[in-house]
Amino acid sequence: MGGLFGVISDTDCVEDVFYGTDYHSHLGTKRGGLAVKNSGGFQRFIKDITTSQFRSKFDKDIKKMHGNKGIGIISDYEDQPLIISSRLGVFAIATVGKINNIDELAKEALNNGTHFSEMLGSEINPTELVATIISQGSTFEEGIQKAQKMIDGSCTLLLLTKDGIYAARDLLGRTPLIIGKKPGSFAVAMETCSFPNLGYEIVKYMGPGEVTFIDQQGIEELVAPGDEMQICSFLWVYYGYPASNYEGINVEDVRYRCGAFLRKEDDLDIDLVAGIPDSGTAHGLGYANESKIPYGRPFVKYTPTWPRSFMPQEQSIRDKVAEMKLIPIKELITNKRLLFCEDSIVRGTQLRKQIERLFESGAKEVHMRPACPPLVYGCKFLNFSRSRSELDLAGRWAIKDLIGRDLENPAEYTDPESDNYKAMVDVIREKLHLTTLKYQKLENLVKAIGLPKEKLCTYCFDGVE
Repeated sequence: MGGLFGVISDTDCVEDVFYGTDYHSHLGTKRGGLAVKNSGGFQRFIKDITTSQFRSKFDKDIKKMHGNKGIGIISDYEDQPLIISSRLGVFAIATVGKINNIDELAKEALNNGTHFSEMLGSEINPTELVATIISQGSTFEEGIQKAQKMIDGSCTLLLLTKDGIYAARDLLGRTPLIIGKKPGSFAVAMETCSFPNLGYEIVKYMGPGEVTFIDQQGIEELVAPGDEMQICSFLWVYYGYPASNYEGINVEDVRYRCGAFLRKEDDLDIDLVAGIPDSGTAHGLGYANESKIPYGRPFVKYTPTWPRSFMPQEQSIRDKVAEMKLIPIKELITNKRLLFCEDSIVRGTQLRKQIERLFESGAKEVHMRPACPPLVYGCKFLNFSRSRSELDLAGRWAIKDLIGRDLENPAEYTDPESDNYKAMVDVIREKLHLTTLKYQKLENLVKAIGLPKEKLCTYCFDGVE
């Protein structure tokens, strides 16, 4: 997906930009970038972070950077931030989102005489395309609105100019953008966990489609937020960091409630509750607290060198990462009836291997309780998974196993009371070698988050746009 962070300050802001961006590292594993503006112009560094952490890659570079305004990004794909020279002036830009109609927009731009740099063969950098559209506006504000309206998908961005930072949240607010303040400085971030240790307090949750300009004098709302919102519910389930808040709702708190709802729908007699580390941990604690059954850690996670296991596109690499980073503790497994809470089952291939390891270590029973409903639709709005096909999703391959073909719209498999849904879940259970498998009901996930259903994007669960 990716994460954004920016700072405007009365003094040098490089350290805040660096550490604030680092607090978004859980949102991507491909590229990291920083750009600052000073009296000499723009300075920028972009690094490949696939083999080492963001923080370790910029130690020498930040000593060369200085300026009182800057932006940073953790990107899951393309090089960013970009420095663009345009008729509106020179600016740096970083974006997060997904452009479904990128080929159509690029063709139109090329027909109008625009040219693009190449990225990974002949692919166009989505951020460069957004910058091209913005540059067609008579002002930055107009250009940003033009880009937002033309994009099918989503686009949240930070745009750095000589005067300040333009912050724009996606039209339907699928990703968050929050402004913080401390004496002499403003910051804008996707993850509020980046604020406390840098001394910032939240002063504004930007609304869907809102465009704001930030400089040393303060915050100016250029485009008012829209009434319609579709923030990604998966942020609370998995992607978001536990210490972060979106729409004023804390991630960890939601995960405890998710676990509690899972238990309220359950009456299993088990010996130990656990969470698949890390994001399953809070869901498991919520389940354990509600059930009064002991919580334990039959798996511990070795994190210093292993990235998020779903990120690599190669299945063999994903499997190896998952295998190496989770270490079983036999003393907590042997002869135990175990229940694991997991944030979700995306593909299921890694989970199957982990379950096999539990039985090999002597587990009597292994039950699984995902904190969200089955994933049956591929995400159209954010790059939260780089699956090549919807058939990678557990719900979809289970349906194909059941009926021998894929369905363009598997809506009949999303109702937890239907026979089709129950059959799909049982296929997943058998494939993963689980004793029982029971998913979160969508209505309970919505209650756990605490926003109205119409304010949340639940497309990957129910296909509702």
